[in-house]
Amino acid sequence: MSGPAHGARVLVITVSNRASAGVYADTSGPLLVELLAAAGCAAEGPVVVPDGAPVAEALRGALADGYAAAVTSGGTGLNPNDETPEVTAPLLRYEIPGIAEALRAEGRAKGVPTALLSRGLAGVAERDGHRMLVVNLPGSKGGVRDGMAVLGPVIGHAVDQIRGGDHPRPVD
Repeated sequence: MSGPAHGARVLVITVSNRASAGVYADTSGPLLVELLAAAGCAAEGPVVVPDGAPVAEALRGALADGYAAAVTSGGTGLNPNDETPEVTAPLLRYEIPGIAEALRAEGRAKGVPTALLSRGLAGVAERDGHRMLVVNLPGSKGGVRDGMAVLGPVIGHAVDQIRGGDHPRPVD
């Protein structure tokens, strides 16, 4: 079941050591904000952070600030500096493996063999009774586009479910 995101507040977090240091401009984050807005979200950011502990800090901040979701872009590959999944995992109450699997499958279906090297996670973080969807996307613009092809149609329903919503019932 899919549905619009109904203005769910979503924070975009770009994970890039070089963009955070000003070596080059972030391009995936602004694209992700644009695509989330097109999916009906109230997308904010991007917040640009280096990989590692700053990612966890940004996710904890989003949770404390009451965001419905936080979507990261970057830090999911095999480079020794790619630590986004490692710092995301401890924050998750539970994972949503179907989202992460679908993200990798979408990239493969689009002819990107390296899509299956992404280690990104998806799940739900919780603090003081507030739940937040967390999704790790690859850092490339193509990875963001492919990721939003998967996430866009389901983010509204996922946020609704995380908030305790019921499944829509068919009309008789």
